[in-house]
Amino acid sequence: MSSKEVVLTQDGLKKLEEELSYLKSVKRREVASRIKTAISFGDLSDNSEYEDAKNEQAFIEGRIITLEKMLRNARLIDNDEDNKEVVGFGSRVFLKDLEGGEELEFTIVGSAESDPMNNKISNESPVGQSIFGSRVGSVVEVKTPAGIIKYKILDIK
Repeated sequence: MSSKEVVLTQDGLKKLEEELSYLKSVKRREVASRIKTAISFGDLSDNSEYEDAKNEQAFIEGRIITLEKMLRNARLIDNDEDNKEVVGFGSRVFLKDLEGGEELEFTIVGSAESDPMNNKISNESPVGQSIFGSRVGSVVEVKTPAGIIKYKILDIK
């Protein structure tokens, strides 16, 4: 069974490693302490504190497994490369919506680092797929539920 490769920048790798370390060293202990305290209350069949702590423990253990798998399958990308010719991982891309005239800026990252609220879009997103591998001056079409949007690539940094 092959696992999906997880493309990460150095920053993304660091964030995942920090989260994993925090979950293993801090959150596990906190939840274990909550479970121990809840058990001391007696009857577990009607003990909401115990139930909540067990649910949180299951979530934390699941997240730890997910993070470990992501890190095992990580492929680090060098976002310091000076390739400003073609959109790739780590590229900061400046686009213009040819219909509305709006100018947008995105950084292309792997799906594990995707954060649209901070203008980090995945290479697997509709916009990311459409602009990946394109050059400055290219016009790309992005298929969306609302129809096709055309963007011109203004710059790549």
